[in-house]
Amino acid sequence: MVKALTVNLNERSYPILFGSGLGSEVRANVDALIAAGRRVVVLTDRNVAGQHGRALQAMFAAAPVLVLQAGEETKSLADFGRVLDFLAAQHLDRTGALFAVGGGVIGDLGGFAAASYLRGIEFYQVPTTLLAMVDSSVGGKTGINLAAGKNLAGAFHQPRGVYIDTGLLATLPAREFAAGMAEVIKYGLLGDAELFAQLERAPLTVASPGLAAVVRRCCELKARIVEADERELAKEGGRALLNLGHTFAHAIEQSAGYGTYLHGEAVAVGLSAAGRLSQEIGFISARETARIDAVLTAHALPIRLRAPLAVSALMTAVARDKKVRAGLPRFVVLQKIGAAVTRQDGITPAMVEACFRAAGAVDSL
Repeated sequence: MVKALTVNLNERSYPILFGSGLGSEVRANVDALIAAGRRVVVLTDRNVAGQHGRALQAMFAAAPVLVLQAGEETKSLADFGRVLDFLAAQHLDRTGALFAVGGGVIGDLGGFAAASYLRGIEFYQVPTTLLAMVDSSVGGKTGINLAAGKNLAGAFHQPRGVYIDTGLLATLPAREFAAGMAEVIKYGLLGDAELFAQLERAPLTVASPGLAAVVRRCCELKARIVEADERELAKEGGRALLNLGHTFAHAIEQSAGYGTYLHGEAVAVGLSAAGRLSQEIGFISARETARIDAVLTAHALPIRLRAPLAVSALMTAVARDKKVRAGLPRFVVLQKIGAAVTRQDGITPAMVEACFRAAGAVDSL
């Protein structure tokens, strides 16, 4: 049974379809686009092409497919150029449509290419990882990494539709599933205390009967936040709340080298650090910080760095974060489990450095 959730953004509104075995829904859309005289192309990675080759064939038939390397390193200027060249080689005009089939890397890269090619063509998200299903496929943030920092080039470009087939998670490696759980835990922390408590009671696994409902709940939470603050312009709170743990995480990814940590692994360390920062400014207790760490650990996620990183390099990366305003970084902190706020004043560099040290960073390597 196919269920739908709408992201309400006026003329940019779109459905998120949930179900198991959504290939027929994708194929029906592809056939309708082609019947209307529109060209369809597909972007995916080698892991998806290897695991789901038959499903890709069933969904897209003879549509041209570009297969890229899997991994965070693909969110690069070089691969961005490859995608644009592919779109041009397939003679797409402004009625063309790109289907991004993969995890967050493919979705972010494909969406940015769709936003840029001919100043914007339509694209659809078919996420194949838990992280992409609950977070990156929804909301229209697209982009690539630069040497200077994570997601520093990109565009807001909403998809025309998102197809979330939780059946695809059966082939997802355990490490990738755990990485996706970091974003699920994030949603519990920032806006749903009962979801967090549910994860405390029993760790979520790919075999959990409630998995599909949890995925949908995360999408609902994100959709409502995006509807209220699509372009992250709110002075306080708003869409920036979705970055809970991410200022720390992006600094870790950039400093360690893209690909060293899965995005969700860096987010997990960042969530733990955000908990400590929230405790340091007097918002939550040591007990609540311990609860956060316990849930992350129960879902096979790290709360400390695997290898030391220099505090100075991490702080340099923080200073380049997209959320910096007037030269000062903004952090998302927890007033309590289930409620988050943005905070800029009262957070000193020494506090942030202390959080990095608690995660295993060192003053010098």
